Formats: sequence, structure tokens, C-alpha cells
Amino acid sequence: MTERSSVADLARTLREEVDRYSPGERLPSSRVLVERYRVSPVTVSRALAQLASEGVVVTRPGAGAYRAEPSGPAKPAPGDTSWQEVALSAQTAAGPVPRSVDASGVLVTLAEPPPSVIEFNGGYLHPSLQPERALAAALARAGRRPGAWNRPPTDGLFELRAWFARQIAGPGGEGGPTGADVLITAGGQSALTTALRALAPPGAPVLVESPTYPGMLAVARAAGQRPVPVPVDADGLRPELLAAALRATGARVLVCQPLFQNPTGAVLARERRREVVRIAREAGAFVVEDDFARSLAHEDAGALPPPLAADDPDGVVVHLRSLTKITSPSLRVGALAARGPVLERLRAIHVVDQFFVPRPLQEAALELVGSPAWPRHLRAVAAALRPRRDHLAAELRRQVPALVQAAAPRGGFHLWVRAPEGTDEAALTGAALRAGVAVTPGRPYFCAEPPAVHLRLGFAATAGTAEITEGVRRLRTACAQALPHGAGGGEQAPA
Repeated sequence: MTERSSVADLARTLREEVDRYSPGERLPSSRVLVERYRVSPVTVSRALAQLASEGVVVTRPGAGAYRAEPSGPAKPAPGDTSWQEVALSAQTAAGPVPRSVDASGVLVTLAEPPPSVIEFNGGYLHPSLQPERALAAALARAGRRPGAWNRPPTDGLFELRAWFARQIAGPGGEGGPTGADVLITAGGQSALTTALRALAPPGAPVLVESPTYPGMLAVARAAGQRPVPVPVDADGLRPELLAAALRATGARVLVCQPLFQNPTGAVLARERRREVVRIAREAGAFVVEDDFARSLAHEDAGALPPPLAADDPDGVVVHLRSLTKITSPSLRVGALAARGPVLERLRAIHVVDQFFVPRPLQEAALELVGSPAWPRHLRAVAAALRPRRDHLAAELRRQVPALVQAAAPRGGFHLWVRAPEGTDEAALTGAALRAGVAVTPGRPYFCAEPPAVHLRLGFAATAGTAEITEGVRRLRTACAQALPHGAGGGEQAPA
């Protein structure tokens, strides 16, 4: 069958299926159509273009194809929604102040790229690394548990809370939380949102690492809080700068990622760990410990330092973690651990926002982590991430040496690289996407003016080393176009 006949056949099939969609409703993505009809991305693109020329669908670059609105009488003019700007603003003595919510730093890692684009911007494991069989088996067993579809306790199933508590406390367990100190949340992002809303009122300063996770900055700003940067170096958060920031701002909250920090990959040095908690305690401040990457240690990581919450009798640390990153984007099960009066406030906000996490998900999580497949999965991921990391680092040195790498982390999903001075970040990320590789810009990771242009390049969402090689080759093409003249050099990858 020729390409032309394949296009005609697919266009005819889609033309019949479009009637099932409402005007303006989005059709399946190009990737789904490629898999469903077993055709090439080019065939899908040409078939959609044909339907667009007929007025059957409307294509929007980067957003997909939609059923076209029916032709007919002209639509009435849209109403005036400008009044909402005032309604959505915070009213102050000086007048209304806009409350912007910037989700761009989060959406860049959640957006599904076209099928032909290599994902260096992914924030989850590639499907081949996800424990799909173990998840399916756990979900099936969970569905047969007595009461699996009944309402769960608002704090979460106690067996799951106790499991998370053991993971946080570690082998000794004497100074860590117990199951009674843990709340089950709908993933790590939900836990982070609950923690920040509980700990700081609107308008309050919140100390954050610089650079840091954009999703946390978005949560703080959406709550009306003011993120204040505290620089990190190769050994993590700098205690002397933390102390100075606490004195200068009067902040009562610090958010940090002591293990495989996102995006730098830094691990908080042993001598700094107690110092950070001590400084916070003396200032009367909480430390929100985002332990998102503990299960993402690579094969060569060695013994990991315990969480800050593992030895925190005074309740300084509010700890959060999740099963999502190490399993599947859809297993949104996480935990918040805290001690003292703050736990009651966390519990109240958690209940108001969510009521509870669906019981079948909690039951499935329990089945998964209690099965023999769980330790095998952890070992398999650790073994798979190390060669991906090393291969990406080596290919960048060979093909795009102008991108300066931070020290390769021994855990997590990505490398953090700096572009040459004078680079236009938007031009570079745009050129990369046109070349067929999606990368994450560094600007959203800074709550103040960034010191340089950075990229976060992920390796966990790739199919393997061959795809990484091709992705870097495409990135090299983009750098040749977008980096300052003469900065892109490097050895040409084999075709």
C-alpha cells in the first residue's frame, strides 16, 4: 500500500469517527492515532491536514486537532470578561494587586510532545521502566480486598501510614515518626500544597533553595506567599546563608530537598544536615523536607543519608514523599509526616481539600510495596538509570561540550547544564523542539534573576542509550543554530 492510499484510508476513517465528537472537542493525540491505526506519524499528519483543508477538523500547533465548529449563522460576540481581573485580584489599601498563578514550569514537564520528539524534559519513568505488571497485579488484588471500595479513614489506611513511617525512620527507627504522625496524600505535589498552606499565611516569606523545583514555587505564589532564594552549591543548601535569610526576612518556613536536589542533583553534606535543622529550630522555623528522590538512587549511590525527619524529636521537620516517581504518574499516593500541633493543622487542610485519597489506590499501593516484585523493581530502576545518566553525560561532552555540566548526580532523573554566556534561552529551547528534542528551560527554577542560562536534561523518560545518542545529536543541531557564534562545537555523532 502506498503512502498516498494510507493517507486516504486514514482520512476516511477519521472523517467517520469525527462525528462522535462534539464541536470543539479534542481528537486523540497523534501518538495515539499512530499506535491505534499502526501508521507512521507522517501519515497521521497528512490525514489530519487533509481533514483540516475540508473544514472537518481544526489543527492547533502544539495543542492537537479538534472537531471544527459547524458552519451556520454567525456566533454572537463574546461577552466582556474584563471584570474578572478585579475579582481575581487581592484587595489592599493601595488598590487591587493581581494574584498570578504561573504553572508554566510544571506544564513543561507534563505536556505530551509529538510522537517523533525525544523527551529530555520528562519528569517520570519511561513506560519500559514502570512496574506495569506488578501494578496491574496489585490493583487486581486490591480490588478483591474486603471493603476495598468503601470510604477510607481520612488520614489514610493505617497500614500504609505505618509503612511510610518505617521508610522515613529507617532501620533504627527510634527518633523517626510513627504511623500516627503520617497522613496519606494524593502524591507529592498535593503534600507540598498542603504543607505550604498550613505553615505560612498569604504575604509571608518562604525560604527556598536557589535553584529549586518550579512546582513548589508555583504552589507558594498561588497561596500568595513570597519565595525568597537561598543559594545551594555542590554540597547543598549553605547554612550561613540560611541563617542570614532567616534573620533578614523573619521567615518561618524553609523548603528544601536534601537528597538529589532538583535540579542540581546536590546532596546536603553530612556536616550541614544538623546545622540546617539547628538554625531553623533556633529561628522558630519549620523545615519542609521534600524527599522525592530517595527511591531514585542509582546503582552507584552507596549508602544514603537518612532523612532529616529520621532524628527530629522537636518537630522542626515536616517530611513529604511519594510513590509516584518510582512507579507511575497515575499512582498518586504520597505521605506527609509531622509532629506536634502542626499535624492537626495539616490534617484539617488535607481533609478540607481532598476528604481522602481513594481507597483502591491506597490498597493497591499496599499490595505493591508488600509484594516480592517491589524490591526487584527498585533494583531494576537503580540499574537502568545509571547507564542512562552516564551515557547522556558522555554524549554531551562529546557532541555539545559548550553545555557545561554540574557534577553527575547519583540519583534522580536528570543532568543540570549551563549554556554559554549570551545564549537566548527561549531561542535555544525552541530550536531544540524544532530539531525534535524537548528540553526543560532553567529560568522557571529560579525565583529571582538567574545567574546564567541553564537547561535540565532528563534521561529517565528515554527508551535507552540509543535514543539518548539521537537526542543529543538533535540538541547539537539546535545549539549550532541558537548558541552564540562558535560556542556549539563538538564531535559529530554518527548518523
